[in-house]
Amino acid sequence: MNAPLIAIVGRPNVGKSTFFNRVLSERQAIVDAQEGITRDRLYGTMDWTGYFLRFVDTGGYIPEDVDIFNAAVREQAELALGEADMVLFMVDGHESPTASDITLAQFIRETGKPCLVAVNKCDSLKDDPNRNAFFELGFDNLMPLSALNGRLTGDLLDEIVDILGLKESDRFEDESKTVRLAVVGMPNVGKSSLTNALLKREQSIVTPIAGTTRDSIDSHLKWHGKDFTLVDTAGLRKLSKVTDKIEFYSTVRSQKAIDQCDVALVLVDADKGFGKQDKAIVDHVIEKGKGLILIVNKWDLISKKTNTMKEFADEIRYQFRALNHYPIIFISADTHQRIHKVLEVADQVFERSRQILSARELNDYLRQFIRRSPPPAEKGKVIKLKYLAQVHRAPAVFAFYTNYPRLIKTHYKRHIENSLRAAFDLEGIPTRISFRKS
Repeated sequence: MNAPLIAIVGRPNVGKSTFFNRVLSERQAIVDAQEGITRDRLYGTMDWTGYFLRFVDTGGYIPEDVDIFNAAVREQAELALGEADMVLFMVDGHESPTASDITLAQFIRETGKPCLVAVNKCDSLKDDPNRNAFFELGFDNLMPLSALNGRLTGDLLDEIVDILGLKESDRFEDESKTVRLAVVGMPNVGKSSLTNALLKREQSIVTPIAGTTRDSIDSHLKWHGKDFTLVDTAGLRKLSKVTDKIEFYSTVRSQKAIDQCDVALVLVDADKGFGKQDKAIVDHVIEKGKGLILIVNKWDLISKKTNTMKEFADEIRYQFRALNHYPIIFISADTHQRIHKVLEVADQVFERSRQILSARELNDYLRQFIRRSPPPAEKGKVIKLKYLAQVHRAPAVFAFYTNYPRLIKTHYKRHIENSLRAAFDLEGIPTRISFRKS
């Protein structure tokens, strides 16, 4: 069976993200004393005594607020409730039930989903009676909890397993490896729009306001029988321009998403072109050894002639020569133009990143290469390339064994890398060339 999904809902600042981070044992959601930090749905899976449970963290629910963000956050929370197997309704044990709590309680009852009320901020035994005030919400299952220090978290997870009716036969192995795709780029280039278009649902909040997405949001989809995890991230700007601490944490999350992905989808705004910050993001992805696809979004806004696409791609590659080795796709997330290519090319790049080339085919290639382009003598020394092996993947590291590794010049190394890429179709994946003493 699939892991049951538990939606964590409640009004702002009751501790939903703190609890989410605690059960996942990592700081996945940004937590701050400021209200309204979480906006989108955040998913995470954890193992509790052999049962895999999926939690979805939601933004603070504020009924009937017309603010553009609060309305979108409310919609995200309602979507989470709709897809959940169970609701974890979190309230603040330091306060009495509010009008928002009562309205949300009524909405949860109308869903018909099993519900557990977690009375948070009960940091010690003397706080436990605070839960009694919340019986007026009309639910039978109420438990005190401290998400901050972990008090009674295990008891609450045991209660969730009981409410879901999980049995011994429901214990199962962890999910198989999925392809992680990080959707990264500068603010407002269309990362959330692309994520929603690929998922065919409103997973991430989209507004014209730069910086709408704050957390890195995992979403799962199947494509031709393969499992993908799409990670929508916050926009990346130069750190010197980041003054708000929430944006700083968002930037850290985005960089972590790159570190943990298999392939990075780097989005560029077609109208603004390829700039210095786009180059810095591409540099970071290549430095981390991740597969990379450059995606030029908002292509529907560009007036076109016969060779507009080719000229645009040539200009990008002229500005940044490293992109000669990476695919460039032109799309419109709004009109869904060519978005089918994104997963198709991402799957190809991922498969290339997993391959290990055999010693036989590498050394057949090496012999032919030396015949065409023998290494030039240096300081009166005859350099011999004796053996070639791939010693690592993701990134692909190729070790050349030679008699004088330190005498090989940079231009010859570059020539070898270009030749190697052409011979073995390494488009989209970073490569490293290492010369070692034989």
